[in-house]
Amino acid sequence: MRILITNDDGIYAPGIEALYRAVADLGHVDVVAPEDAQSAIGHAISVLKPMLVRPVHVNNVFHGWSVAGRPADCVKLAMMELLKPPPDLILSGINAGANTGINVLYSGTIAGAMEGALFKVPALAFSLELSDTMDFAMAGRIARTILDHCLAAGVLPGTCLSVNIPALKHGWPRGVRCCQQAPVNWEEHYLSESDGDGHMIYRLNGRLPEHHDCPDTDLAAIREGYVAITPLRADLTDRQRLRQIAGWHWPGSFP
Repeated sequence: MRILITNDDGIYAPGIEALYRAVADLGHVDVVAPEDAQSAIGHAISVLKPMLVRPVHVNNVFHGWSVAGRPADCVKLAMMELLKPPPDLILSGINAGANTGINVLYSGTIAGAMEGALFKVPALAFSLELSDTMDFAMAGRIARTILDHCLAAGVLPGTCLSVNIPALKHGWPRGVRCCQQAPVNWEEHYLSESDGDGHMIYRLNGRLPEHHDCPDTDLAAIREGYVAITPLRADLTDRQRLRQIAGWHWPGSFP
């Protein structure tokens, strides 16, 4: 089996090393990841900006390609240029922080996996809920368990699974829940200050709402100590509203 690993925390992040260690025995593993942190970059790609690609050796653990670009860039570049033959499986993460609810739209970790799914390759994105102690080694073992079950079940080409691991400060997760994305936004606000020259500086801050407001979702699952697995797709069409607006009296022609 040929596996590609990427992330959005950068190629030197502890989460990607933990994920590599967890799956290295499964076959040939390549790492193509951003040279620095690309959190909350979404599914951005580099169109006008050239990307520098460098071979690197990380912590005497793995060789990989460091890309001056986004997570989706890394996967696109790997699939089209760097890896011959292409991988059979794409893994993204392990992200420092959960990607539940609206975070799915902002997450570079999710974008890396979704880009792989667009190439009709099975892809999993792994994220670990933030806590005082981020045990990526333990998260890697959990990720491997989830991956083994997916491979045994026969995960289909083009599948994109978001796997959120709860904070591990209390030990192992209570189990697994397959659930939908929480349909909630962050409770956000900006912190503002002056730079001393009459200009204002704004920093976005906020938090996800309590999980009691969205039961049976990814957010509720990790808050209750379960691994949350959510299948995602690139098609964002709102089919219910599509039927609604199709019934409006649109102009039949234009002058």
